[in-house]
This record gives sequence, structure tokens and C-alpha cells, in this order.
Amino acid sequence: MIEVVASMARGPVFLAGELLECLITFTNPMSHLSTSASSEMLAWASAQIHCQFHASENRVALPAQGNKQDVQADSDTVLIPSRGERGQCVLDTPPKILFCDLRLDPGESKTYSYSELVPVDGPPSFRGQAVKYVYKLTIGCQRVNSPIKLLRVPFRVLVLQGLPEPPFPHDEEVSPSNPFLEEEEASRRDATVLERALDMLMVTTSRRCPHMFNITNTRGKVAKFCIFKTVYRLGEDIVGTFNFSEGDIPCLQYSVSLQSEEEIQQQYQRRPGQAVSVTGHGRHLESCLHTASSHFSLPIPLNVTPGFSTDIVTLRWRLHFEFVTAREPMEPPTVLQNQSEVTVWAGAEHVDVDTFSWNLPVKVLPTNPALASYVSQFTGTNSINI
Repeated sequence: MIEVVASMARGPVFLAGELLECLITFTNPMSHLSTSASSEMLAWASAQIHCQFHASENRVALPAQGNKQDVQADSDTVLIPSRGERGQCVLDTPPKILFCDLRLDPGESKTYSYSELVPVDGPPSFRGQAVKYVYKLTIGCQRVNSPIKLLRVPFRVLVLQGLPEPPFPHDEEVSPSNPFLEEEEASRRDATVLERALDMLMVTTSRRCPHMFNITNTRGKVAKFCIFKTVYRLGEDIVGTFNFSEGDIPCLQYSVSLQSEEEIQQQYQRRPGQAVSVTGHGRHLESCLHTASSHFSLPIPLNVTPGFSTDIVTLRWRLHFEFVTAREPMEPPTVLQNQSEVTVWAGAEHVDVDTFSWNLPVKVLPTNPALASYVSQFTGTNSINI
């Protein structure tokens, strides 16, 4: 028996275009003192990244795949990383050979390093109501005259659109070069995708420009709403304020919900005019009768998917507001200046109300993958015995 352990030391979350590194250790767990101990052999091992796509048949109408038959699909000696997986493989990287003809003596172990750039042209990891995109690193191993064994390590991919190209090519030297400044020039050339992405995220989401909105219904003005920005990173708080003192209509209650909208592109909808799937990710509810001002704070969870669009699905984000207003003016309780006794004010037993809602689009971007790794459902580690 050989134990195979794969571990992503940096964590299970990566940005598209970032370098994924994984250490893969092969161990013969038998003690050399055991009478039955013997050397173990593996013919070869390789690794590659792939993305699986799965769609709900009730919501998505995909084109027929045809009757193409892969003559290698039934072979136990050919590495197919998506073998046995649900859905379609929509993206994969070329396989990289880790070794050929590995011999492990009892108690011996060997570690190999696998590295690959996460493809920039793929979708982000996403588990929606109609569509799922799942990324995995698959390691294939084979003994002589035995079927291939697959070890899969799931991980999460965040996609940041509009990331600028690196200023220097990674495989070419920049001339003229100074031999005394070699390390400085190398570090400048090798500025990682992660560093540039984090700089871009910081610049984009740090811009504050207050947006003011007058909240009105058919009877008049209810309040003035202010939000300081509309572009956020995962993990940030969305903060907004209401000013009811400028309203003409009494507002009894309001709620704000953070929602994502999953919309299937028209050509792939199972039914014409198919409704958009809406998922809630947090809600603030407050009673505000006779309140001059109020505010809310909604955190964006680290484990959700930022907005994106593919040929099949589009994910958008919004704030959904609901207001309950009175149809008639409601006088606030009066307290006399010289009143010494405590007065209890009871609200009206019956109030005629109107309700209305409003949606405000917001943009949600990725965050530092190391931060998202803390709440990831994946561990970045997996093992198998072969």
C-alpha cells in the first residue's frame, strides 16, 4: 500500500491567473522492521486542474452534445480527470508528469511539487440554484497492470475582471540590466498577479462618492437615502443612512436585504420568460415611526461569489428595500415641559398602510484569497491509499 497526500500550503482559494502550488507526498507506511515489509512501485503519476459544470435540467436547456465517443474513455490506463464526475468538463490544463517508475522502500516517502497558473479564461467557483462551477486538482496514479487511481483536491477560484497585464514578460530579460540590481529588477518583473489584483481592488473599492436618493411613493416623499459607495469587496460592510425628517409620509418600518440574482441567458432558458433566481444573504429590519434618522450595516459574506457573467449565466448583486408607510399623518406623542410623572405612549391598534419596494444594484468584487480561505468549505488537503 502507498499513501498519497496532497496539500495546498497557501490555502484552498486562488485568484484566476495566480500560481497554484501543491505538495504531493507518496509514502510507503510499512515499517522496515516488519517481517512482511516490501518495496512498493508506482508506474507514474500526473496532475492537472479542471473545472466541472453542472446545470439543473429544470432551469437550463443545454444544446445536445451529440453521440461522440471517446475511444479512450473506457480505458483504465488513460488519465481522464473528470471520470466519474457529474456534469461537463468546461476547462482543463495540460497534465504534468510528476514522476515515472517510483520505488519506495518501507518507511520511505517522497514529495513532489506541482505548480500551475489558474486559467484566466474560466468562470469563478459558483454554486447557484441553476448552475454550478466546481474546480478540482486531480492527481492520477497507477501501478503496473492496475487501473488508474484518482485523488481530487477541490479548491475555490475568484475571478477579477479587468486585471491589467503584467508590465514585464516573465520569460524575458529586460535590457539593459544592471548586475548589481539583479534582485531588485527580478522582484519588479515578478510582481505577482495577486499583488496587482489586490492593488486594483483597493483602489477600486476605496473610492467614496456619496449617492443620494429621494425615496417616494404615490403619496409623496418618504425619506432621503444616502450610500457612500456602490462597489465593494467580499467581507466588507455595506452601510447606508436614512433621513426621515425630510419626508412627508410617515414610515412605520423598513427592511434592507442583500440579494444575488442568478439569471440564465435567454437562449438557454428552459421556459420563455423564466424568472430570475434570487438568493438572500442578509437582512436588516427596523421600526422607524417618529424616527428622524436611521442607518443599517450589512456585511457581505466571504463565502459568496462576486458578480460575473458567462455564456450561460449572469450573477448580479443588489440591495432590496421594502417600506411600510402610513396613509394618514400620525402625530408624535406630546410631553409637557413641567410634567413630573412618567407617561406611557401606546401605538395605534389599527393603521392603514401602504407597502412598496425598491432595488439598488451594487457591485461585489473578490477579496484577498488568504482572507477567503478562513471561511472556505475546502481544506486544500486530501489523501488516498493505493
